[in-house]
Amino acid sequence: MSNFNDEVFFMCPYCGEQISMLFESYSGAQEYIEDCEVCCAPIKIKYKVNDSEVELINVQRLDD
Repeated sequence: MSNFNDEVFFMCPYCGEQISMLFESYSGAQEYIEDCEVCCAPIKIKYKVNDSEVELINVQRLDD
């Protein structure tokens, strides 16, 4: 069962709005694409988990 209890806030690289996403806190490093909840643009997100804390590695546009 997934553990989606870590909410992380960051700026959308397209519209500049602050958004939040829930991340799995048990899974080590992950990379995936998620749509912005404001402008619906696809965001490429890389993160890792250290001591049960989510650390964003990179948040970028797909057209970069």
